[in-house]
Amino acid sequence: MGISSHELHKEFPQFRDLIQELKSNDVSFNEKLREYTGLDHEIEGLEKRDSPIGDDKLHRMKQRRAQLKDDLYQVLISNAEAS
Repeated sequence: MGISSHELHKEFPQFRDLIQELKSNDVSFNEKLREYTGLDHEIEGLEKRDSPIGDDKLHRMKQRRAQLKDDLYQVLISNAEAS
């Protein structure tokens, strides 16, 4: 299985401008985005280094990343519809 980046602007390129806008103007969005980005970098680093980590812990980290991405996507959709 390949290691890939899950940066939000790469996951949702159609929302690139909106991501920047919300990052600057929405504190809650920015906090979740920072957590998502940090977690994504941590997971990517662990996978690249093949670091010893329990499968359960890595699975929980990936689940949290997916939940954050879903939450961020819902904010993007809501704001895109409001525009």
